[in-house]
Amino acid sequence: MDMAYDERLAHFRQTRLNPFDRGEEENGPHGGKTPPQLEARPELFSGTRIHSSDRTMDLGLAEDHFSRPVGSFVASDIEQLKLAIEECKKLILELPEHSERQKDTVVKLIHLRLKLQELKDPEEDEPNLRTLLEHRFSKEKSKSVKQTCDKCSAIIWGLIQTWYTCTGCYYRCHSKCMNLITKPCVRSKVSHQSEYELSICPEIGLDRQDYRCSECRTPISLRGVPSEARQCDYTGQYYCSTCHWNDTAIIPARVIHNWEFEPRKVCRSSMRYLALMMPRPVLKLKEINPLLFNFVEELVEIRKLRQDILLMKPYFITCKEAMEARLLLQLQDRQHFVENDDMYSLQDLIDISSGRLSCSLTEIHTTFAKHIKLDCDRCQAKGFVCELCKEGDILFPFDSHTSVCHDCSAVFHRDCYYDNSTTCPRCARMTDRKQDEVLDMKDA
Repeated sequence: MDMAYDERLAHFRQTRLNPFDRGEEENGPHGGKTPPQLEARPELFSGTRIHSSDRTMDLGLAEDHFSRPVGSFVASDIEQLKLAIEECKKLILELPEHSERQKDTVVKLIHLRLKLQELKDPEEDEPNLRTLLEHRFSKEKSKSVKQTCDKCSAIIWGLIQTWYTCTGCYYRCHSKCMNLITKPCVRSKVSHQSEYELSICPEIGLDRQDYRCSECRTPISLRGVPSEARQCDYTGQYYCSTCHWNDTAIIPARVIHNWEFEPRKVCRSSMRYLALMMPRPVLKLKEINPLLFNFVEELVEIRKLRQDILLMKPYFITCKEAMEARLLLQLQDRQHFVENDDMYSLQDLIDISSGRLSCSLTEIHTTFAKHIKLDCDRCQAKGFVCELCKEGDILFPFDSHTSVCHDCSAVFHRDCYYDNSTTCPRCARMTDRKQDEVLDMKDA
């Protein structure tokens, strides 16, 4: 209790509105006597106890500080509460430090301030769901979690204030700030325009922004007058301190062009947009930066694993055991891995850089290959025998030592077949069969 009290008292001394000099802090502006304002209103602290054994009742356990006071406080409206708070602050400075009465007065000051906040922002019957600028706001019920309003940047006191969170972009704000929101929901932008800015920090300069925040149009400057200009490394534009909280995020353009994953400072709207876009496979690396595969070996490994999984997919689709075991659901968090081998999400690239994706995808690849080659008789029956050498074990298109005909998908040993440089026996048979059918139709 004493440690928590000391912290509250130190915070109060740093933030008080009417500071006194050192002599007055020790002896008080009235020589240690109670100021006239308090003498005229002794009932304000009538419940204060001096002895520690009697302090329990005065700490608020027996009082309801969150309802309209009946006899507890003389101050019954906002102006009177403000006056009572000022008087309470003065008394704290006059009382001896670490005394029981000073501790009780600090607690009383906290209660007065909570009561003032309650009167300023009374709880009303707010709807549970509200829609605004494509935001879908849901009323929060948590009272203990400390949050910050994205509109006014003030702390949300969940105990006495109503607040909402957008279920789409997680924008948080006071109920009283909702009508002041001007920024549409970021999720709508993700739904309608799923693409990244691929230029590294495309700055246009403050003059092109008319020295105003790119989002709320507040006047800004690099010298901090009237408000500090903060640059977003994703958009390259400048924002005020209300729209840019110095949050950091990994920038897609820096990853694709430089293979750099160091988080950079971004504005609030960019932070939400990047967070929502992170799992979306919208990056086609072989078109944006094909040279990246020459310098990042991990990308080549992942591309080969993905190509193998695509070759395994037809086996699972036609296999009853595989469908019952739901093997393909092991990639449900990366559904694009069973659809193509060239689209990547930003999360994929982050996991490739850290090594997590290589480990997990190799394990899944091993599980899939084991089912096809060892566990399932139906899948084994769909293997191939090299028709060029007619030797060796059963071959599968995802084996590392095989080659696949691009026309008929027949599988051969790599040493026997070099990417159509050798005639494929299966293609030759199919061509002969078609010619025979044409001759039969002419004879008929």
